[in-house]
Amino acid sequence: MQIKLNLKEATEVFNLPLNDLVFRAQTAHRTWFSPNEVQVSTLLSIKTGSCPENCSYCPQSSHYETGLNKEPLMELADVVAAARRAKEAGSSRFCMGAAWRGPRDRDIALVGQMISEVKSLGLETCVTLGLLRRSQAAALKDAGLDYYNHNIDTSPEYYEEVITTRTFQDRLDTLDSVRKSGIKVCSGGILGLGETNEDRIKMLLVLANLEEPPESVPINQLIKIPGTPLAGEKDVDPFDFVRTIALARILMPKSFIRLSAGREQMSDELQALCFMAGANSIFYGEKLLTANNPVPEKDNALFGRLGLKKMKLPKYEKNIPVMASQEQASL
Repeated sequence: MQIKLNLKEATEVFNLPLNDLVFRAQTAHRTWFSPNEVQVSTLLSIKTGSCPENCSYCPQSSHYETGLNKEPLMELADVVAAARRAKEAGSSRFCMGAAWRGPRDRDIALVGQMISEVKSLGLETCVTLGLLRRSQAAALKDAGLDYYNHNIDTSPEYYEEVITTRTFQDRLDTLDSVRKSGIKVCSGGILGLGETNEDRIKMLLVLANLEEPPESVPINQLIKIPGTPLAGEKDVDPFDFVRTIALARILMPKSFIRLSAGREQMSDELQALCFMAGANSIFYGEKLLTANNPVPEKDNALFGRLGLKKMKLPKYEKNIPVMASQEQASL
């Protein structure tokens, strides 16, 4: 089930009275997922800093002075130990990120070893390595990779206000290489870059109207890092953030909608609204690459207050997560 809307139709949905919008999103959510389970992922930076891209939000860019300590590619044993800790803490997916414009073939070989070892622990695997060629995607698939993350960040029209060292089409080409290799796609965007609600709607429409929408859609709130060009941007209106989550759920009902970066700055109440609007995935752990994230104890406490449970490793049928019971699917 893929929802195809044009900009006018999607804007009308986005602007529904909030109660109606959340009800519609929650109805879509319950059709495909258990309503009180959240998929938990852990994200590890396996290579930090010195990225040649000029993404205006990113402290890892070599274009900005952010005080970040640059680190080379991690050792295999250290990555596996981190993955083991993540699994023990309740994560079902382990994501590895490297600050590259795009990996070299020798990098792919090393990351492939990490993927294989993490996969052997019984975890889903995800990597984000930048731009990817088809042959590199195929090699990652052979290593056992489940998901490749490559966010489109914002609308095509606003993209050049944020990044100029690679194009919006470059990002779509990488997603195409990933999809054709048989790897599941993880792609979303960032709110708070100075974009409008129309840009947010257009971003979601690009993803929803791909031949196959992403199986995982991270929605990030900008973390304002001193030294980056966007450090002084104004905050996103919380209700606009909830509306974006809800529209993502309506447009991509079978996808995991991940409440991603920026949760440390969100109140428990805002996060609860996002779960009600269809978010059913989070990043878990004290770090997201280089930025702070709520400590696990805080997330566990929030889950307890809301009656949410961590999702077990999902089974897939033709790339569709099989989570909801027949009874739930009929609601």
